Amino acid sequence: MGEGAGGGEEAAGGPIVHGFPHLETVRGALTAIHRRLSADGVARFATSVRPELVDFPDDEDPYLGALRVARVMVQHLRLPDARMVVGFRDMAHAGNVELAAGPEYFVELHSRFRTDRRDVGAALAHEVMHVYLHRLGLSFPGTRDNEILTDTATAYLGAGWLLLDAYREEPSMRGDRMTMSAYKLGYLTPEEFGYVLAKRAAALGDDIEPWFRSPQARDAYRVGLTRAHQDLRRPPLAAASWAARRLYAKNRRAGVAPAAADYSFEGTPDRLRVSFPCPTCFQRIRLPCKGRLRARCTLCRTELECET
Repeated sequence: MGEGAGGGEEAAGGPIVHGFPHLETVRGALTAIHRRLSADGVARFATSVRPELVDFPDDEDPYLGALRVARVMVQHLRLPDARMVVGFRDMAHAGNVELAAGPEYFVELHSRFRTDRRDVGAALAHEVMHVYLHRLGLSFPGTRDNEILTDTATAYLGAGWLLLDAYREEPSMRGDRMTMSAYKLGYLTPEEFGYVLAKRAAALGDDIEPWFRSPQARDAYRVGLTRAHQDLRRPPLAAASWAARRLYAKNRRAGVAPAAADYSFEGTPDRLRVSFPCPTCFQRIRLPCKGRLRARCTLCRTELECET
């Protein structure tokens, strides 16, 4: 048997972590995805999994329905010879997959999905992505970082909007009183999922915001969208704010960037170059400091207007 891959951290009723604590790992995952797939490979996933394909009515047999949704994910990721066997059991995580040589993969989902079908698509998207990354030979060392890679790839390649939509707050009974419980799937925070989905929308033109059923998921997406827009307004990009460009010019004259800056300088004053991350794939780009330039990332092919 192969390595077991967990289906992502889940929280129900407990505190939900917010913000961007995993942002550097997420950005590293976006770089790794582009390096492994290439710009053309990423573009093959320009259309997201549509919600009607993973809708799971209450009167559908749980095993047959889970297999149907698993096939949707297999087809989306173009795994034609991957066969899924799906079962249910009580466990700590939302799901688990045995990463054997294939072509048959055994997926287990938490037993609650037998009756609460809303997030079966989200859980299976994560598990099938484990299979996809396993076949690609793409992984990060350590369980935490590898799960972040899996969440990021699921979102960026068109199925992970379901993982963000699984984030919700709803009333529940605790003893004899009604309280609000928060629930989510995945290792990324809701805002980090929103950030990755916003990056996808900018790169591929695929805006899935109208599909969110959860108002909390929609709010998290918009926070992530704001953070993604900030990446497009950092020097030496021409869209940077006046204050940021003025500080950049001061640092360029000194030939030294502060430690907190995304950019750095190298070379001599008469042949100075600036290095900065591509806002799409985060591969480092190096340009001569010669004023206004149009750059093209060699990895993701994003074209950038720069003021170096």
